[in-house]
Amino acid sequence: MGTGHYFWALFYFASLCSASLANNAKINFREKEKKVLDQILGAGKYDARIRPSGINGTDGPAVVRVNIFVRSISKIDDVTMEYSVQLTFREQWTDERLKFDDIQGRLKYLTLTEANRVWMPDLFFSNEKEGHFHNIIMPNVYIRIFPNGSVLYSIRISLTLACPMNLKLYPLDRQICSLRMASYGWTTNDLVFLWKEGDPVQVVKNLHLPRFTLEKFLTDYCNSKTNTGEYSCLKVDLLFKREFSYYLIQIYIPCCMLVIVSWVSFWLDQGAVPARVSLGVTTLLTMATQTSGINASLPPVSYTKAIDVWTGVCLTFVFGALLEFALVNYASRSGLNKPNRAADMHKENLKKKRRDLEQASLDAASDLLDTDSNATFAMKPLVRHPGDPMAMEKLRQCEVHMQPPKRPNCCKTWLSKFPTSWLDIQCSRSKRIDVISRITFPLVFALFNLVYWSTYLFREEEDE
Repeated sequence: MGTGHYFWALFYFASLCSASLANNAKINFREKEKKVLDQILGAGKYDARIRPSGINGTDGPAVVRVNIFVRSISKIDDVTMEYSVQLTFREQWTDERLKFDDIQGRLKYLTLTEANRVWMPDLFFSNEKEGHFHNIIMPNVYIRIFPNGSVLYSIRISLTLACPMNLKLYPLDRQICSLRMASYGWTTNDLVFLWKEGDPVQVVKNLHLPRFTLEKFLTDYCNSKTNTGEYSCLKVDLLFKREFSYYLIQIYIPCCMLVIVSWVSFWLDQGAVPARVSLGVTTLLTMATQTSGINASLPPVSYTKAIDVWTGVCLTFVFGALLEFALVNYASRSGLNKPNRAADMHKENLKKKRRDLEQASLDAASDLLDTDSNATFAMKPLVRHPGDPMAMEKLRQCEVHMQPPKRPNCCKTWLSKFPTSWLDIQCSRSKRIDVISRITFPLVFALFNLVYWSTYLFREEEDE
């Protein structure tokens, strides 16, 4: 019995010891994080004002590798030449003073939320106009310290950045907006920024912009030299292509419709003065309003844009249609419609020829009829003598007058409406101006479209 009790007592004691050791191990593991933080960041042990050493503990510059994740791009403003972006910004460097024991892999990393407890690179965004951190619900920032002394800093920020634009090809243009990051106080002898190897810039999938498309992005270096030294700099170039469909529907098609509507006055009667004046003035004012609305959404640049060429030419066509009616009205009222001396001579010659033909017809008919002294009429025989030339000539005249009239030719009738000679123009100057305008205006506008689109589309391909 004594041996049995001894065995059970020993088993109970061993169970208590194992449970106590397990609990102590668990508690010690959790407390180890605090001890490690106190050990590496305690007072008098770590100074956040001193930068880390270089690679492999050398006295060279501290190397900080950067990568960013673009979460969204909210707007690209042409007037202020800026764009807004929200991104997750990450920096990673090695500080050998922060090395610690990972307890056989149990401590993968330590997490901090106070950035001022460790040394931080003095990076700033050189083309920033406005920016802010995100503090809902908690500040969106963390610092991870790994056992080998590597430090990872991550923060979510929103920035409004400057984006100088060249609008010569607007709205057929492409814009390059940059994101520049540089060191403010540390020169390249103390601090160097490098892009993280692999994929330094990531963009959220299904990025949607209302009037632009993000075609691609490029990473590069932009170190700058000043009087105080050379400073390390990184940049990301975002290439945006403007969506042309919006401008085609809102600007180009309405302008074409206004120009075509202004041509309707060419088909109205020249006496319809109120209708033609109202049509011309209305289209002109509408085109001017359209141009003003377009310029209001753009900055007042000193060079000519592609949209300025389009609206300017369309406005010129509409104004030309109004001037055309003024010319037609003036021609119909000022005596230009009266025939000149040459036209009078031409008409007199036509009348003289017509009288001669009528007289010849009457003479031929009178030769066929003979009147005797008793006022009786006798029909001369229509017998052609072989040697009588007068009889043959009279017969030919009769045949000419007895031929049936020819049917009018539709093509000749339509062509007769167009001016074929200077005399015809002088006869109906005002109507001829309308006929010429019906053909000239559409042809010139079509030629302008051909030159415009071929020129600017070709220049866009060259820039690309």
